[in-house]
Amino acid sequence: MADTSTSPDVALDRLSVDTARVLSADAVEQANSGHPGLPLALAPLAFVLFADVMKHDPSAPDWADRDRFVLSPGHGSMLLYSALHLSGYDLPLQELKDFRQWGSRTPGHPEFDVNHPTPGVETTTGPLGQGFANGVGMAVAERWLRQKFGSEVQDHMTWGIVSDGDLMEGIAAEAASLAGHLGLGKLVYCWDDNSISLDGPTSMSFDGEDVMKRFEAYGWHTLEVDTVDDLDALRAALAAGKAETERPTLIRTKSIIGYPAPNKQNTSGVHGAPLGTEELRAVKEALGFNPDEFFAIPDGVPERWSAVERGSAARAEWESRLADFLAADTDRAELWEAAQAGRALPGLGAALPTWAPEDGAVATRAAGGKALAAVADHLPTMLGGAADLASSVKATVPGGGNFTKTENGRNIHFGVREHAMGAMVNGMALHGGIGRPFGSTFLQFADYMRSAIRLSSLMRLKTTWVFSHDSIALGEDGPTHQPVEHIATLRAIPGLTVIRPSDANETSEAWRVISEELEGPAVLILSRQDLPVLDRSVLGPVSGLGGGAYVLACDGNPVASIVATGSEVGLALEARDRLAAAGTEVRVVAMPSWELFDARPEAERAEVLPKSLPTVSVEAGISMGWERFAQAHVSVERFGASAPAEVLMEKFGITADAVVERVNALLA
Repeated sequence: MADTSTSPDVALDRLSVDTARVLSADAVEQANSGHPGLPLALAPLAFVLFADVMKHDPSAPDWADRDRFVLSPGHGSMLLYSALHLSGYDLPLQELKDFRQWGSRTPGHPEFDVNHPTPGVETTTGPLGQGFANGVGMAVAERWLRQKFGSEVQDHMTWGIVSDGDLMEGIAAEAASLAGHLGLGKLVYCWDDNSISLDGPTSMSFDGEDVMKRFEAYGWHTLEVDTVDDLDALRAALAAGKAETERPTLIRTKSIIGYPAPNKQNTSGVHGAPLGTEELRAVKEALGFNPDEFFAIPDGVPERWSAVERGSAARAEWESRLADFLAADTDRAELWEAAQAGRALPGLGAALPTWAPEDGAVATRAAGGKALAAVADHLPTMLGGAADLASSVKATVPGGGNFTKTENGRNIHFGVREHAMGAMVNGMALHGGIGRPFGSTFLQFADYMRSAIRLSSLMRLKTTWVFSHDSIALGEDGPTHQPVEHIATLRAIPGLTVIRPSDANETSEAWRVISEELEGPAVLILSRQDLPVLDRSVLGPVSGLGGGAYVLACDGNPVASIVATGSEVGLALEARDRLAAAGTEVRVVAMPSWELFDARPEAERAEVLPKSLPTVSVEAGISMGWERFAQAHVSVERFGASAPAEVLMEKFGITADAVVERVNALLA
């Protein structure tokens, strides 16, 4: 491919591109594992972005007003690692040599890891389409913050590379549709159109549509670059994308996967396997590199790639503007600093609503909505929304307005796009400055968001997932809408805190714990049906929620324990009264969160659930996992049915009578 660049030093630009190609290929070969095809093909694009186009400072990778870059096809990670190393990030050459090895900062797919960071990696990518939607969330965050605080402190782009595979995934279609609807003009994606997927040519599955017309229909600005090796054409297209402020931009960038590998380029064989010794030698010879030298970086290349001087100057200008901005208004300064730290303003606990038993029964979804109003006042940059279910889940910011193409409100109408919502909320959290963003829908549809929820846990993001209609008790909508296994599957995700409160006051306390104490993601599981407000004058205090489980009631000399969550806590208390009337004393434990309970020392856990007492668990879902805490279970082990809620609870045995029977059977 000929380079038509008009850069002052065409030869140095070409050498800089080819160095990234060789570094990437060497790293994959040394690991004997990886995906060399994308890095070989797209090195020109990475070079132009990192060396010439993006606003970034490798010496300050967390700078709040930097441009964001998302490599959605995370299998091409060596391209990103090579670009980060060459442009000056703290990613030494040894890390490239340790690609895919234990403890390295160059894992097989890029990972955003707060405990072991790879500087310059903005998100964890790998599951295709997730990165695409992350970038849309980042663009939402940028625009909201820019309109909230002003362009003098927030004004940057989100750039990304997306692949054929990304564009095949349904999540990308959802996110693209919403990005166009919202007019996210500071979002530019480059589509690596190479006509090859893992199994072979994309013509086997992906030539029945005109992608560019599809994106035009979504409301995107579209451009094309005939060959990725035309550096000037890339620069012009990226500049045009940046100049388009009313629409997101998709640039179709034609490439040859694996170029210039003479025998493997333009084949699926170069997608996911090392080149092999002879093919790697041939690549180096074609590019003018010594085939016997590995990880070579010619003189002048790091200086050409480096963004440190340019980025440091831009950051220094921004820091000066920020200092003036903060000095001008102390309240605004406090808000900015709290937003960047992701912390709640003081006084949240006292501001949260409380309920008394005489207030009557309250659905925890309704209580959650009222608690969220107080949280929003103390996390004033928190955004979130629902997948067309805000009126049902009640997870809205009252008086916060809507986030639209023309409004900068705090409630996002994601539409019926659960997949995109999950990944966009992650992108908002990754961007920073958006308090603790949230997404909400019915618990049943958490399945659509599972990959995004899992990634929020993998990245330890401060996100909140609010799910209502938490059991068969939602009633007549039937088994398609009634979650049975969902709580268990969410609890199975490492690092995810799942909270299922038993009444309105536990719901309020759950929001406090989530907002003030948790460092990672949380799931809040809420009821559709009204639940009685527990009388805390005779029962354990609601502050026990922070410990995951606490004793609600324990009189006399208990011979067994009943442990329950959510709406079933009321059944446990009713069963306790019936057992006591028959002369059997039991202890009732509310366990809103396994994860918070597991975080406590073993001695404290034993005080709440003594191993000496036989235990029955009560939850309107499958019992899987409860065997850790109980020897017998009241549960739902099959799909639900369509009928009124009270009929279903009776038919499925989620009753106080069933709890009494289990306790008696366990004691027999």
